[in-house]
Amino acid sequence: MIDEDTLSSIEMIRESAQGVVSRDDLGRIRRLRYTSPGFDRAVWRGMCEMGWPALRLPEDRGGVELGLLSYVALAEELGRGLVPEPLIPASLAAALLDGASLDRQLSGERLVLPAWQDARGTLAPMGPLALDGDRVTATKLYVPMAAGADAFLVIGADRVALVEADAPGVTVAGATLQDGGSHATVRFENAPAVRTRDIDPSEALANAQLATAGYLLGVMRTAQEMTVAYLKDREQFGRKIGTFQILQHMAVDIALEIEVTSASIAQAAQQWDAEGATKAAYASISRAKARASGGAMKVTRDAVQLHGGIGFTDEHDIGLCLRKAMVEAARFGGAEQHAARYARLHPMTEEA
Repeated sequence: MIDEDTLSSIEMIRESAQGVVSRDDLGRIRRLRYTSPGFDRAVWRGMCEMGWPALRLPEDRGGVELGLLSYVALAEELGRGLVPEPLIPASLAAALLDGASLDRQLSGERLVLPAWQDARGTLAPMGPLALDGDRVTATKLYVPMAAGADAFLVIGADRVALVEADAPGVTVAGATLQDGGSHATVRFENAPAVRTRDIDPSEALANAQLATAGYLLGVMRTAQEMTVAYLKDREQFGRKIGTFQILQHMAVDIALEIEVTSASIAQAAQQWDAEGATKAAYASISRAKARASGGAMKVTRDAVQLHGGIGFTDEHDIGLCLRKAMVEAARFGGAEQHAARYARLHPMTEEA
């Protein structure tokens, strides 16, 4: 049972997101596709002014100290509008920053993005971060929106290093993604670190994983809304196509997929808020992320199919949902990786 204070916080967060998220007009999203850095810095600063990157931080670090359930609700609202601004990666970085670097991140004065992934399919940094004094040598993959970073937070298994994006020894090799955004392989060759800190990133990464699941849930809900509206409006053979039984069955399948995903995410968030970073809580997050990644791909593909020929063109916004799902489903670990981690961590698996 969710307490009244949490419900009030969630409602307030959803209302605040309405100033950024447009479900009816995705023109802004279309205009930002295939541009650099792929998001609007003014919108990002507005998010910082509303305190969004600080939602999970404790008050003594400039945060709001809300629960994971509230943070996931915000991520869901951003997903409903396919918002490209990198709130989830930036919030991950904020969780691992301190001092003046954290203050500038929270204010929107600067944007630090995390560089954590060492190999394809990993859910956490592979090992300790190699430092030679204050010099960093590492190769990090799939850094989102890297072209917009003022600095990178290079993350190892037990240490982080803050490196300026324009520091000597830093090279960024970008690639365009299906949704029109980008990510990059970032190489640090004896690059000077502004600041290093010993810290375990596991909890921050887990929060980012569940927030991404929430974002995917929002994408699924938007795809469903578009599809239901289309089924009610489109006519064929003198009938609304929403009256065709086969299409009704597909629409019901979409609704069920969304509700199961929503329940899984909510359960994981509530468990984390109640227990903290227990093995069971990590398992629940992986279950929710696996469900959201797989569910988002199914829902958006079915939604495109239900739109018929127009759904396969770039002119219709339903395709934006599928493209966004294709990118975010793999972010912070895809369905296969999280299903495997759930199997390793779940208590029933250990008993067996």
